[in-house]
Amino acid sequence: MSEGYKYKRVLLKLSGEALAGDAGYGIDPKVVEDLAVQIKDIVKDGVELAVVVGGGNIFRGMAASAEGMERAQADYIGMLATVMNALALQDAFERHGVYSRVQSAINMQEVSEPYIRRRAIRHLEKGRVVILAAGTGNPYFTTDTTAALRACEIDAECLLKATKVDGVYDSDPRTNPDARKFDKISYLDVLSMGLNVMDSTATSLCMDNDLPMIVFDLTVPGNIAKALKGENVGTTVQ
Repeated sequence: MSEGYKYKRVLLKLSGEALAGDAGYGIDPKVVEDLAVQIKDIVKDGVELAVVVGGGNIFRGMAASAEGMERAQADYIGMLATVMNALALQDAFERHGVYSRVQSAINMQEVSEPYIRRRAIRHLEKGRVVILAAGTGNPYFTTDTTAALRACEIDAECLLKATKVDGVYDSDPRTNPDARKFDKISYLDVLSMGLNVMDSTATSLCMDNDLPMIVFDLTVPGNIAKALKGENVGTTVQ
């Protein structure tokens, strides 16, 4: 691995909203292309990368549940949305020469592999990006929890959470101009302060397994590599 990288094996959590770009819905081709270019350089340097992608740009499960749809049914639809995002990412990655595999927690053998921990690790060791779709395969679990769980399973050294905000704040910076950003914060403080970093299940899982997380802005080119090198590009939670 090239010098300068702090982590060799990482899991990147992408929100569906981040893939939507300025449109706020669907998949923005420019966002996906820019992401593929960044990923290409990182993998070429020897970083082993897994990706968990959300589906909020296509379907908002919680919103549908609130409007009357059964929660479990809404969550299953959300899982299918993550598979669509995963296939779009795979297409962009491979057009840029990045070999990848989509593994789904819901069996879809025509378009993906089933998620098998040892197979995922073997793909990583061979330099392939593993895109993990369909959450955990269970309703009532978010893709944040999926990211924390899979990161622990594949022995990732760090969880990167890519968002459209440049870190963790004590309140929403979009509505509060006086919101204070944290450079570093503990998982325990995240839980006690009720900060909207990840859901409490995911936060507790990271805390219990000593898994550090970096929250950063995906829309800034080069931020993924900077985060991997330990540069201050967002908020470190550990």
